[in-house]
Amino acid sequence: MKQTDLFVKTLRDSPKDEKSLNAELLLRAGFVDKLASGVYTYLPVGLCVIKTIKNIIREEMNVLGSQEILMPALTPKENWEKTKRFDVAESYKIKDEDFVLGWTHEEIVTPLMIKHILSYKDLPLSVFQIQTKFRDELRAKSGILRTREFLMKDLYSFHENQEDLDKYYDKMIKVYFNIFKELGIKKDTYLTLASGGTFSKYSHEFQMVTDTGEDTIYICNKCKTAINKEIKDENPVCPNCHPTGDLSKGDSSDSFQEKMAVEVGNIFKLGTKYSLPFDLKFRDKDGIEKPVLMGCFGIGLSRAMGSIVEVCYDDKGIIWPKEVAPFLVHLIPVEKSDKVKRAAEKIYEDLSSFEVLYDDRQDKSAGEKFAEADLIGIPLRVVVSEKTLAKNSVELKERAKNSAKLVKINKLAGLIK
Repeated sequence: MKQTDLFVKTLRDSPKDEKSLNAELLLRAGFVDKLASGVYTYLPVGLCVIKTIKNIIREEMNVLGSQEILMPALTPKENWEKTKRFDVAESYKIKDEDFVLGWTHEEIVTPLMIKHILSYKDLPLSVFQIQTKFRDELRAKSGILRTREFLMKDLYSFHENQEDLDKYYDKMIKVYFNIFKELGIKKDTYLTLASGGTFSKYSHEFQMVTDTGEDTIYICNKCKTAINKEIKDENPVCPNCHPTGDLSKGDSSDSFQEKMAVEVGNIFKLGTKYSLPFDLKFRDKDGIEKPVLMGCFGIGLSRAMGSIVEVCYDDKGIIWPKEVAPFLVHLIPVEKSDKVKRAAEKIYEDLSSFEVLYDDRQDKSAGEKFAEADLIGIPLRVVVSEKTLAKNSVELKERAKNSAKLVKINKLAGLIK
């Protein structure tokens, strides 16, 4: 794409009303626009990132064998009354409280499955969606990490027994780490023990360590499993290393690192929490009716985007991992001569098989272009100038590195990957 065709403009200064790092950088770099507290518009380059995250997640769900559906955001009151969640403070209620804007979809997917799960032959089964959700968020102050309207992948699994649910749950932990690896944040992300609420003793969060995080976690020095602060008092020792609480096997059992983090995913063993109120049952091999066991697995796409920014930046701007960047290459001619312009146009054509943002603007200085390029954070920068062309070369620089190198123009495409 030519940068003159991109209607979005960057901002020189940080927005005064934004305190979170992700919002500050995404707003300045032109990825999002703030409409109201906790409500954002995703602009073209921001939407590119969201689409890439969506594709990464969808591919992993397809490999898993889960089937994609799309449930309505507008959901009836009576479904929420059955599970006693209609009066939850975070839910938006409309039309004289006859409907709720969905902030999660257990109340919708469970009755849906009554029509499709009849016997053990229909199990196990899982469905997922990528959908906009709504939450009357009281803490809408962390940029796109905690918003009132957000994009989320939620997957619901259905099982005939606890063993099958446990196996699927363990498989999903591996799948989630595959996703975070693709997003470029796996090394900063920890499987974190959290409260299971009314579902089970524990659930798990995937917490990404960042100094600007909103949660406190404690990471076991031995196995690297983490514990959320909310349940740390219940677990003075690592429950993974010492599931029985026995302290006799090693002196590092109570050694933790305290870190700030942000939640990028969560998984729950729901059991029969929702199948019982909706009477979701199946017939086993002996013809006996039993309640279906359920699991729930969520990843916030907009939250994932904000989380990446929280750990992938420097004092100049964002540093997008190649896997999710809106473009792979930022092509920048730094002089206005016809020779430089023609060379840049030719390189732009030669790199058509890659995602390239071509800064063809004539009203910006080299310094302005470089500053904006660093702010936007595209992984590779290719600079064309009279000086480089004298050597039949261009300057190639990785956004994450300080140094650049000269490469021959005819070798450029082969070096981009």
